[in-house]
Amino acid sequence: MNERPKKILVTGATGLVGRHVVDQLRQAGMSVRALTRDPAAAGLPAGVEVVRGDLTEPATLAPAFDGVDRLYLFAVPETAREVVALARQAGVRRVVVLSAAAVTAGLDTYHHPRVEQAVRESGLEWTMVRPGEFMTNVLPVWAPSIRAERVVRYPFADQVGVPVHEADVAAVAVAALLEDRHAGACYTLTGPAQITYRQQVEAIGAALGEPVRYEEVTREHARALLKAQGGAAAASADLLLGFADYDGADGSGQDGTSDQDYSALLRPWPGVREATGRPARTFAEWARDHVADFR
Repeated sequence: MNERPKKILVTGATGLVGRHVVDQLRQAGMSVRALTRDPAAAGLPAGVEVVRGDLTEPATLAPAFDGVDRLYLFAVPETAREVVALARQAGVRRVVVLSAAAVTAGLDTYHHPRVEQAVRESGLEWTMVRPGEFMTNVLPVWAPSIRAERVVRYPFADQVGVPVHEADVAAVAVAALLEDRHAGACYTLTGPAQITYRQQVEAIGAALGEPVRYEEVTREHARALLKAQGGAAAASADLLLGFADYDGADGSGQDGTSDQDYSALLRPWPGVREATGRPARTFAEWARDHVADFR
């Protein structure tokens, strides 16, 4: 039988996945402590204990670990060993790491692997949660033009991907936190099936109840649009459009674009079903969940 946790510490609690982890643990009736740099701005549900702390400053974490026996760990490689050592000293027995499918594919050899290694060598129970591309990645890229004009201007209309719903990533993490059977597992997470960018835009239009036009443009044109858009879209433009490798360096191909092999991440992986017993959510479900973001 699964032993009931005393208290679970969620780091990165105000992030994309962390908020869902907090919500799902509370729905399961767990005692949750949420770590954030700014408790006043956290906006977390009633009943969640919110504490101040910073993973980049391990000296701030002692109060957060007090009385905790399970940990959801956001990846900060620079301090991972120190953070994990503090967790163990405080009595934490199980760690679930938010890693990345790029580790599975061999694209990430530096960032998340350092955290995974620190946890593996800690002597604690561990589970690695490795999501691929997030469905939510399209929000900063497409939402402004969809809201303004009901149009997406982007290349690669018929390129396939298998993006994953952030709530599914959280569901796998929560299962690993609560159930003993996940110890020592590495779950690579994607959506349930391949879907093209054009089909993603169609799903957003269906959720809106209005057509959204896909205007296919060159990579160069798309990069100019995203850079002008600013914010997260501008920051991620080169990686999304293939002008940079996974590590952010200039594209390693002869034409200055990336020639890294992403094929391992362009097929469905069974991690969500393996961990939760149900299929991963579809992009159409995600679009309905986020329809307000496109209005």
